[in-house]
Amino acid sequence: MRKQPVPPPVSDINVTPMVDVMLVLLIIFIVITPMLSKGISVDMVKTKNPIKMAAADKEDAVLVAVSRDGKTYLGTNAMAPDQLPQKVKDMLTNKLDKTVFLRSDSRARYERVVEVVDNLRAAGVDQLGLLTEKQADKGTAPAGGPPAGQ
Repeated sequence: MRKQPVPPPVSDINVTPMVDVMLVLLIIFIVITPMLSKGISVDMVKTKNPIKMAAADKEDAVLVAVSRDGKTYLGTNAMAPDQLPQKVKDMLTNKLDKTVFLRSDSRARYERVVEVVDNLRAAGVDQLGLLTEKQADKGTAPAGGPPAGQ
């Protein structure tokens, strides 16, 4: 009996299984990422010096949103502004932090935003956080004086 010759070892790395796993993970992240945002998506007002409100990202934070077309949302549930006081009161009972966060679309009617704020105040909300986004810096003046042409 003759022994079969042993083939030489393969020195190439087979990356196909790794690519398959990475593509599956990428698809999972693409599907799950939109679900991570709390509340509805609004184009928030842009400010130069926003204050970081870390409590707005907590799981039990009370988020109220006013959309561009004037609809009011408590979390992801649409409701009339006059229904907010009772619902918010129920959500804030037995909570230590009684802050409510308001996300308003930059093109929403100011009248609607004021109506929501008034209804939240009627619910007994003392701490109201208005959420904004940081405005992108377009450029800065050179050091040593005002920009040219002024």
